[in-house]
Formats: sequence, C-alpha cells, structure tokens
Amino acid sequence: MAIPVMMPRQGQSVESCILGQWFKEVGEEVNEGDILFSYETDKASFEEEAKEAGILLATFFEEGDEIPVLTNVAVIGKEGESVEEFKPGAASAAEEAPSEESSEETVEEAPKVYEFEVDEEGSRIRISPLARNMAKKLGVDIGAVKGSGPHGRIIARDIESAASTAPKTEKAAPAKQTTAVPAAKPAPAAVLESGDDFELKSIPNIRKLIATAMHQSLQNSAQLTHHMSADARQIMRLRKKFKQQLEAGDIKQNVTINDLVCFAVIRALEKFPQANTHYLGDKMKWFNKVHLGLAVDTDRGLMVPALRNADDLSITGLSSQLKELSTAARNGNVNPDLLNPAAASFTVSNLGNYGVEMFTPVINLPQTAILGVCTIVPRPKELEDGVYGFVPMMGLSLTYDHQALDGGEATLFLAEIKNQIENLSL
Repeated sequence: MAIPVMMPRQGQSVESCILGQWFKEVGEEVNEGDILFSYETDKASFEEEAKEAGILLATFFEEGDEIPVLTNVAVIGKEGESVEEFKPGAASAAEEAPSEESSEETVEEAPKVYEFEVDEEGSRIRISPLARNMAKKLGVDIGAVKGSGPHGRIIARDIESAASTAPKTEKAAPAKQTTAVPAAKPAPAAVLESGDDFELKSIPNIRKLIATAMHQSLQNSAQLTHHMSADARQIMRLRKKFKQQLEAGDIKQNVTINDLVCFAVIRALEKFPQANTHYLGDKMKWFNKVHLGLAVDTDRGLMVPALRNADDLSITGLSSQLKELSTAARNGNVNPDLLNPAAASFTVSNLGNYGVEMFTPVINLPQTAILGVCTIVPRPKELEDGVYGFVPMMGLSLTYDHQALDGGEATLFLAEIKNQIENLSL
C-alpha cells in the first residue's frame, strides 16, 4: 500500500517549512531510515528520514518551495501504485483531519505506522515517530511516559505533557548526552547575474527573515544604548576556581565567563523586574520567571534560543543548559518554539570572544531590553587613595526600548548587572 510522506511540524508555532534538498529521485528505491529531503523553519534545519521502504513514487514540491506543515510532499510504495489520492488538494483522509493531533490519531489506525523503542528491560514501547523525535529533543524519558493513544501508544501530546511537568531543579542530574546529527547545510545561493567583477546571488530564506526582524525592531521601538564597564577580577577568580575543580574531577561542567555573566544578569533581573518584560504597545507583560535568550552565532546565521526558567538553575546547571542550547542551535536541531523572540524575556549577546570592546545590540522584540557583553581589557583604575593600577574591565552595553523603560531605570539596572559581576559569590 502506498504511504504518503508529510512535511513534519517542528514546534507548535511553525506553520510552514522551506523544502531544502531532495536526496532521492522519483523511481529510486528507498530503505527505511534513508534521508528523503532536508527542510528548514525560519532558523533551524532538519532532515526527514523514510519511515517505510519502497519506491519513491512521486514528489509534489520542488526545492525552495514553502510548504504548510502536515502537507503531503511525496509518496512511497510499490511500483505502479496510484498516487492521485495523496496529491495536495485532493480529497483524502488528510483533509478530514482538523488538527495535528487528530491527524496523528487517524494515522494510528493505519497499518505499518507504529514504531517501537526498547527500554532497558527489553520491553517494547509503542511510540509515534513525531513523539519519538520530540522526546529526544526535549530530553524526555519515554519509559516513564504513559501513552494516551490507541493501544497505549505514546503520541506528541504525551511528550509535551511530560516535558512541561518535568521538575526543573538547581541540581538536577543532566540529561544523557546524545550525539547530535549535524544540520543539513543550506543549498548554495543561486547566481542570478554575473559579470567580470561580480556575482549577484539570491539571499537565503534565513537571511531574509533575520533582516526583516532587525529592520522591524528598529522601526517599531525607541532604542537607546547605555555603556558601562565592570571590574572583572572577581568573575575571573570564579572562572579559575571552577576550572581547577573541573581538572580535579570535582565537577563535570566547564563553567565559562559567559555562564557567570548570565548568572549575574539573572540575579539583576530579579531585582529589576521591569527589565524582564515584553513591551506590547498599550500594555506590558511582566514575567515572574527569567526566560533567558542567548545569541548564538551559527553557520546558518544568528540564532537566539531561549532557556526557560533559567532562574531555577544553579551555576553548573545553567552552564550545562546553555551549552546544550547553543550546541542544538549550531547543529540546527533546536526546538523552533525556543527561537521565537517571545519565548525569551531578556537576551544576552556576548561578543567578548571576538575582541569587541563596544557595540550596540538590537532588541529582539517584544523584549524590552538586551545586554551586549564585550571583551575584557586592562584599564586604569584607582585601587586605593592615590594609587592606580591596570584592572581587567568588562564592557557592558545595554540596549533598551525607551518606550518601556526610562533612562534612570535602565541605568540603575545596568549598574546592578555591574554590581553582580563585581561581587558575584557562589
């Protein structure tokens, strides 16, 4: 029986994806687990594997097409089987499904769609492909999840429920590390025109989205940046201390300068909740938790995933979670919902490793502010009365929306970040 291949949904906020590259041609034999095509959301890219073996009977879209999620993009089956009923727009079972969950539950009744995982005791666990992928991304132990689908099968909503109720404690044991699958590289830009001394190339979809977001941010907010420097001696001492503990085997997490800065920022946000907000025009959204956005430079462009409930974590827990989040962003398999600017309540962008001494970060609307962290440079400072010396100083650049914060509030908040960095104790 012919089986349709749908464009997966990666995150509840994703409504469509861009088809990247076909790895199989029509008429070619496909084995279960073979990569069929790559696709991308606004910033993350993925590869879709074949769930069944057979012949690739038809493809309905070309590379570069924007396709609604849960739309049939191809058909796998036996040679000679009809594919008409699976074409997008044709009257089929897919049109009768009003939502993702009902689509998944409808598929439950079809043959050959069940997948299994084997737990440590050798028992088989019924789980849908979507739920299996979600569990891997969210770090959910499927052995502890009770399925609500037919015959006790674990489906997407079970994983979502388990992830949302999982305890987030300061000293929780880190999730088992898995080898991340590198993201599919974007197709090279098409050359639209060329001359003796130039090439005119198309702009990747990701770059278009980043450009639009940055332009809208500057157009729709009154952005102002304050600069300040913090004495970095204490934070450097803490970094040295954690490095020694790591080498001695006392801790397993490599706590970096950036981790310590983020920890200090979280403490400052707890004292200045007006900076931990979203400005929504005629109203403000105040958060009682810190959802920290971290700017990550990737091969595909700038990504800013959010670490939810960052204020619940110890310094080692924060370091571990930030590392996992940045690695997922660079590999292209981060949850797209976490890339939504509204997922974070405040963002930190660190260019210190690049030697940048001062810059003006752009706010990720609807967030109220963003902190730019600069490199550490020696600067003269009074050590005691009349005695000066060179002290390592860290540049801090706070960009804020003047519609949401007054200059005095922003200055006091930035001064608190400076104070937390200079007097951080763990």
